[in-house]
Amino acid sequence: MTDKPGRSLPYSYTDTEYRNIKQRERDVIAAMLKELKNTKNRYFLYRDKHVVTDLKDMLNYSAEHFPDRPFLREKPDAKRPYRDTTFRETLSDVNALGTALCALGLKDTNIGVIGRNSVAWCETYLAVTCGTGVIVPLDKELNENELAQLTVKGELEAVVTIDEKYYETFKRIKAAGGNDLRYVITASRDTDENAAEGLLSWTELRQTGRKTVWNGDRSFENARVLNTDVATILFTSGTTGVAKGVMLSHRSLLLDAILAQVLFSAEPEDTCFSVLPLNHAYECTATFLTCAYTGASIAFSRSLKSMRSDILEAKPTIMLAVPAIIENFYAKIMKGLRDQLNNKLLRKIADKAIESNIRIRLPRKARENIRDLFGGKLRAIISGGAAIDASILNFFNDVGINAIQGYGLSECAPIVALNPDKPKLMKNASAGHLLPFVECHIEDKNANGIGEICFRGPILMSGYYREPERTAEVIDGDGWFHTGDLGYLDADNFVFITGRKKNVIVTSNGKNVYPEELEAYLLESRYIAECMVWAGDTDPGSPWNGISVTVRPDEQAVREKLGEGYTEEAEAALIEAEVDRFNANQPRFKNIVHTVIRHREFDKTTSLKIRRFIDDNKRP
Repeated sequence: MTDKPGRSLPYSYTDTEYRNIKQRERDVIAAMLKELKNTKNRYFLYRDKHVVTDLKDMLNYSAEHFPDRPFLREKPDAKRPYRDTTFRETLSDVNALGTALCALGLKDTNIGVIGRNSVAWCETYLAVTCGTGVIVPLDKELNENELAQLTVKGELEAVVTIDEKYYETFKRIKAAGGNDLRYVITASRDTDENAAEGLLSWTELRQTGRKTVWNGDRSFENARVLNTDVATILFTSGTTGVAKGVMLSHRSLLLDAILAQVLFSAEPEDTCFSVLPLNHAYECTATFLTCAYTGASIAFSRSLKSMRSDILEAKPTIMLAVPAIIENFYAKIMKGLRDQLNNKLLRKIADKAIESNIRIRLPRKARENIRDLFGGKLRAIISGGAAIDASILNFFNDVGINAIQGYGLSECAPIVALNPDKPKLMKNASAGHLLPFVECHIEDKNANGIGEICFRGPILMSGYYREPERTAEVIDGDGWFHTGDLGYLDADNFVFITGRKKNVIVTSNGKNVYPEELEAYLLESRYIAECMVWAGDTDPGSPWNGISVTVRPDEQAVREKLGEGYTEEAEAALIEAEVDRFNANQPRFKNIVHTVIRHREFDKTTSLKIRRFIDDNKRP
């Protein structure tokens, strides 16, 4: 073993030893897929999967079987069309870049990548994991000080920046010293700025590698990779403390991508629309690596602002998104439908149907118009990253777009549960059905069967980078990963989440209240865009004693209800009435006592989750 966790030295084995190890890896995965094919579980819909052992083997397989299929699709700017890179071209680029990175002395090192979703980002990821070292995707929303800390904590010796902004940032981090950074490589320039100082052009570096390969160097192409080796280190968002580096092996990532495909299948003819940042485990595994395995295409959105025009041009068949994005689409669609109703009575009926979650079958033309908003070919939307109202998913299912939600954590590569993509088998009130070979255990159940959700299986992380103590805090001696999420497992192995262990509000009479549960009910109101439930003071004499909620109203819906020029008092009365309506259907200990209305955006994580422990999020 090297001095870095989760890393072996496969090149230290003899040729025979290495071949035997790889054959054992292949035999194990083949046996798993054979067992899967013979299972009687009716929720496992797609059981024929091909065997690959690691990310390098996966790329080689796809380049051989889908050579001329477009893999990576990137739009340079608003005026130019999408430009395709095939699987064959991707493999050639990766071999060239990997060869050049190894020639810089970066074999068996940790290499960062930061920037927008792009061909360069994906090829860097593959060039590092397929024979160079360990890739460390960095969040482009972090500030310079946070990136400097992760450079040290992640022991980065090189960073690839996609955009000029981050190139300048990492030049300063490198110049400041106190870290192991030797190279800053940017895809934003065509030529090296200063090779002697380690300031390099990604394009020029790849071209150098191409020439080296052309001259007969096959060292990278023949590089040995074991599937138990760490492929990536994903630093968590660190919203409640110091970020942890989640180490995921080739095996964990690969099996997560394959096993999720048992419940939902992507095919070579599919195009996945990529709008979430690739540094997030969800987007990286469920879009990027899934397409790499299945032979499907990825079309990158340039930004959230350009998403509407990009999706019309890309015409995707599959889209992964967080609830905030799906809810935004839903709100705009519902507004458009409501605006088409030409009298007040019909609008009142529609409003009542929406508030009561009544499913209305739209005319065929209306359903087609909605699908046209997504380019006309969209067949599936997958929601993840946070809970979403099942009625929103039901709406998209009703218009002919399979809409499902899943559940995952970075420590599990990340997907552990996913709803099947057949409407009759979906339970979209749940977080999804357990993936094959993933076990679930509910720890410390209460009278209602709710306890901490724990998982065990081949997709589990190798641990936190250089933090064995923190690893031991979440993975017990029997191999169970303790998620910190609360919920239960039903008889069909669907996971239901009720809240976060650390978010539980304990009332003065000892009752446990899960804020996520209350928020889900409140968000059924069309007048509430976002909300955060929080615990008030525990002092019975305090004016802020009891459960509180901060609400950001849906201004469009409020305006439609109250008319233009409505007063703050009228808005407050409307929101209070919605909260009172909620309270009337809840036991007294769950009643919300205080309502705070704010019109500012909440402070959120980069995955668009509201930060619960930021005091300002409780204020107007």
